[in-house]
Amino acid sequence: MENTLFELEDRTLIVCGTDEAGRGPLAGPVVAAAVVLPKDFPIEILGDSKKLSEKKRIEAEKIIKERAIWATAAVSHRIIDEINILNASMLAMKRAYLKVAGKTHIDVLLADGNRTPDVDIECRAIVKGDAKIPEIMAASILAKNERDRIMVLCDRKWPGYGYAKHKGYPSPEHRKMIAILGPSPIERMTFTTGIEEKSSSQPELF
Repeated sequence: MENTLFELEDRTLIVCGTDEAGRGPLAGPVVAAAVVLPKDFPIEILGDSKKLSEKKRIEAEKIIKERAIWATAAVSHRIIDEINILNASMLAMKRAYLKVAGKTHIDVLLADGNRTPDVDIECRAIVKGDAKIPEIMAASILAKNERDRIMVLCDRKWPGYGYAKHKGYPSPEHRKMIAILGPSPIERMTFTTGIEEKSSSQPELF
C-alpha cells in the first residue's frame, strides 16, 4: 500500500477520495462513493475492492460507515446512454463528493483513474488509486458494495437475466438471456450491439 502522496505537503490537508463501480456492465447504473477518513482509521482493512472477497468488503464497509464521512451516488442507465459512461462516471463522483462536502470541509479530492470530475476544489487523478490511496480504496469498497446491492434488487424485479450473479457485466450468460428475453428495462442500449432502442415509456430507475 502506498500513501506517500502528501509526504512533502501540508499533512493537515483534509483529503476526500472518490471512485466508481460499474463502468463496464451492459446494464444498471454506475455508482460512485466519496470518503473522508479519520486520522486513526485502520487502513490495514482496506484494499482494491476488485481484489477483496465479498466478506472482506462487507466487513470493511461496516467500519468505513461507522468511522468515516462518506456518501454514495448513482447515475442511471438512461443517463449513461445520454451522456456516455465516462461523463456519467464523472457525474456520479461529483454527486458523491458534493454530499460529503455538505458534511465537512475538504481541501483536495483524489479521484481514481486518469480523469477528474468537475468540482469546485483542487482535484487530482490518481491512476490505480484504488490500490494506493486509502481514501480511494474506501470509496471503491462502498461503491462496489452499493452497486452490487442494486443489481441484486434488479434481479428480483427482473428475474431471468442473472443480475444477482454477474451484476450486469457482459458475461456469456447475460448476453444469452438478452438474446432470449430481449433487453430488460435497465439495459444500457448504447453498450449492447444489436438491441433495438427502448420505448421512451421505460421508467427512470435510479
